[in-house]
Amino acid sequence: MGKLLQRAWRYLTAALTGRFNEIADPKVQLEQAITEAQDQHRRLIEQAANVVANQKQTEMRLNRAMEELGKLNASARQAVQMADEATSRGDTTKALDYTSAAEAYANRLIATEKEAESLKQLLLQSTQAANQAKAAVQQNSMVMQKKLSEKQKLMGQLDQAKMQEQMNRAMASLSQTVGQDVPTFDEVRDKIESRYAKALGASEIAGESVEVRMLEVEQAAMNTEATARLDAIRTQLGIASAPSAGTEASAVSDAASSPEVGPSA
Repeated sequence: MGKLLQRAWRYLTAALTGRFNEIADPKVQLEQAITEAQDQHRRLIEQAANVVANQKQTEMRLNRAMEELGKLNASARQAVQMADEATSRGDTTKALDYTSAAEAYANRLIATEKEAESLKQLLLQSTQAANQAKAAVQQNSMVMQKKLSEKQKLMGQLDQAKMQEQMNRAMASLSQTVGQDVPTFDEVRDKIESRYAKALGASEIAGESVEVRMLEVEQAAMNTEATARLDAIRTQLGIASAPSAGTEASAVSDAASSPEVGPSA
């Protein structure tokens, strides 16, 4: 039962994560990733600073131990010389006191030497750790600079992708159905062309009908009657009848076709 719950929880987590990644704004996610990287770099710097501080502190302790060694060595030498001088003078009491002091200095000198040797080993290790920490910070700093540069590039690519997606949607709306209430460009064009073609076809059919020919005959008869009436009016007024358009055209044609007659010799 426990394994089943674990599997269900992992499945639900993966499903929610996938859904979140689908609807999340990539620009916001990119900013979050950069912020997280900057926080990690800041924590790395703090850790490196602690390592370097430990190395500096060990170095200062070693310097103090070396100074203490110098003082103890000088004091032990001085006590030995004073004990030897007291022995030469026959002052046994002072000789014993100086000898005891010299032994005490010698014991402290041995202990300090051991401490200094331990500090040398510790300083070597802390120096290596400090160098590694500095190198890690420097390397991570270069990675951060690269990420910041890539951020600007990705931001530009994201803006271009959004613009291209908008263009793709706009082009798709011209050739694909975008909704039940909104016709596409192709649909509207086909509708207009179909209507125009039907109008042309109806006009062509109407032009070939018998009714049209009958109207043409009636119009010609009316034109002939009007011409005759005008000729009658001109006759009453004593005006010569005007040549019709057909007569003028015939006269012009005859004049153009007849050869010119030159003067006889």
